[in-house]
Amino acid sequence: MAQESVAQKASGATQDEAAHQKNMLGPILCWAVVFADIGTSVYYTPGILYQTHGIGSLAGFFVLLTMVVFVLLTMKYAEVTHRFPQGGGVVSVAASALNRWFGALGGMFILVDYFLTAAISCLSGILYLSVVVTVITPALALWITVGILVLLGILNWVGISESARVSFAGAIIAFLSDIAILVTVFTHISLAEFFSLFPRMFANHTLTLTTLLAGFAGAFLAFSGLESISQLSPVMKHPHKKVAGQALLLVILTIGITSPLLTMLSTVLLPDAANNAVQNSQLISLLAGHWGNIALQTEVAISASALLVFASNTAIIGAYHVFMALSRMGFLPGIILQRNRLRGTPHFSIALATGIPIVVLIAVAGNITYLGDMYAFGLLGAFTLTCLGLDIVRWRDWQKARMVLRQSRTLPIDLDNGQRGAPTTSHDLQRSDVQAPAAARTPEAEPGISEDGTATPGAAVAEVKGLWFKIEFFLGILTTLLVGLAWCINLVDKRLATEFGGGVTLLGMVIAYLNYVYLQRRGRVLVPVVLRHVEYRLPDSILAVLMPDNPRNESVIHTAINSAKVGEEYRPVMFLYIGEPKRREVAPQVMEIVDPYLEDQQAKEDFAKAEGLALKAKIPVRKYVYILGGPEVAGQVWQIVHPKDTILPAEKSKELKDINPDRIRVDLTQDGQVAHLLKRW
Repeated sequence: MAQESVAQKASGATQDEAAHQKNMLGPILCWAVVFADIGTSVYYTPGILYQTHGIGSLAGFFVLLTMVVFVLLTMKYAEVTHRFPQGGGVVSVAASALNRWFGALGGMFILVDYFLTAAISCLSGILYLSVVVTVITPALALWITVGILVLLGILNWVGISESARVSFAGAIIAFLSDIAILVTVFTHISLAEFFSLFPRMFANHTLTLTTLLAGFAGAFLAFSGLESISQLSPVMKHPHKKVAGQALLLVILTIGITSPLLTMLSTVLLPDAANNAVQNSQLISLLAGHWGNIALQTEVAISASALLVFASNTAIIGAYHVFMALSRMGFLPGIILQRNRLRGTPHFSIALATGIPIVVLIAVAGNITYLGDMYAFGLLGAFTLTCLGLDIVRWRDWQKARMVLRQSRTLPIDLDNGQRGAPTTSHDLQRSDVQAPAAARTPEAEPGISEDGTATPGAAVAEVKGLWFKIEFFLGILTTLLVGLAWCINLVDKRLATEFGGGVTLLGMVIAYLNYVYLQRRGRVLVPVVLRHVEYRLPDSILAVLMPDNPRNESVIHTAINSAKVGEEYRPVMFLYIGEPKRREVAPQVMEIVDPYLEDQQAKEDFAKAEGLALKAKIPVRKYVYILGGPEVAGQVWQIVHPKDTILPAEKSKELKDINPDRIRVDLTQDGQVAHLLKRW
């Protein structure tokens, strides 16, 4: 009976996992969510770019030029989804690559982007609707937009979540509408007339260096929304790398077909409308009506309006999830995490995510050109920091792989099978700290195990040694330089963006620092760095193993701190918390950041206690690692770090079969016995 019960439980877990995986997003639905966001940019980008000084009818040329960098960016964002399956995008990348304060900075950048996305998308949607409902004047459009944003805030408070299948329907409608416009235009002009548009595009324009730089930097507005792919990791099917790659390939194809052509055709063929203060916000619909008929114009106006409002809601959802993540990290007040009793939704986060775009809209009096000028700071800041962070992570992998190769010349390591004693790359353990959303643990949640369930040390080293890794690495650096250049240009060229984005970011960082100081004074020490990967070696170090619901964690911490001092020197101390994988009662929402560490209150308290004692003891080198798994994780980390002393509850030492100490010493503490597994390396 007992065996049957166990089998039934295992079967039930497998069925739960299979059902959960069925509800995760595949390449098509991931494409739909991203395209429903990034694909709406074409509705307002042509008019905003046309109004930019010196660009005019060159808008299509600059969108096509920037498309090259966009393709390079998609390669990096596909890797971000694979390396950081908890989501968070720039927040997770910057915190892991640099430190938690850069993670906060990335959070402020992406919040600025979300605020302006919510404002500009919703306002554009109402302006497109005015093509059909002609009584909507620009002044009235502003207040209708405010009303729509309030309504979206209420819907999120009620708890009506965004559906990827709704995104799929919207994305299909948007793409087919775009294709219908292009087909209509090309049935009215010959191929010779189409090619004649290129000289017209450059007519009366001199491509000076200033114009070239300003156009290149400004055209990134056409690709806002790419960052949403990194927020889909928690709800993405496995393997992430394959799913994200296929989804972004579809994004490249659909955006590449539509965005540059629609921008060029609308600005070159409709110069009067592009110059008009109202009609430049309706160019795509007017293009459909000019070459088609009133039915197509109306369909495009209505579908564009609905999709833009939908994109605004996506930005609100993304913003309040970032607010919550920054609060869990200790950068924003805890009140942001409060949920109302009636609906169980984070009302303060939703209020901020909705209220700030409303304030921005009223401040600029609904001027969409101003909103476009303000856009650049957060968008390109987030792109730049994400690219830089990923470059640093790749560089670490490269250096560590070289170290493994050097070690392999002197140590009997089986790099192909990842046998005992073989180092594991930071990439392997970096992913292992994140709980897959499935009911049971998936191979991706296992330290040292790839998404397909195979051992990865040798494969990871082979990947870094390969030519493609080096090509990706240097292309990645080029991408970072190009995106960083665009950001720097906009910092100078778009003063409104710099003033607004810089002001909001500075205010956010000041609030983060003040909240940090407040928590410190209240005795809630925040761990400065929580590493999600393990260094290859930490010579002559102490490894302190902490486990959930273990009454001897505090004794382990005290013992590790007391053992660190040797004469006048201090040994490095690594605190390893092995988190317990837990089944999520509710599947992750779209745009939600699912980081088990941020939700593990005991782990945060134990790390905070360790950090406070380490600061008092003045231990200079201390590291914190959080990984989900069982006791075997300690053995895998032990093989990588090569600590001199491994400290853990005595009863747990018998469970660690992969640790081979030279001798064992047991200390008797007030909470029980603590074991020292000592090793001479």
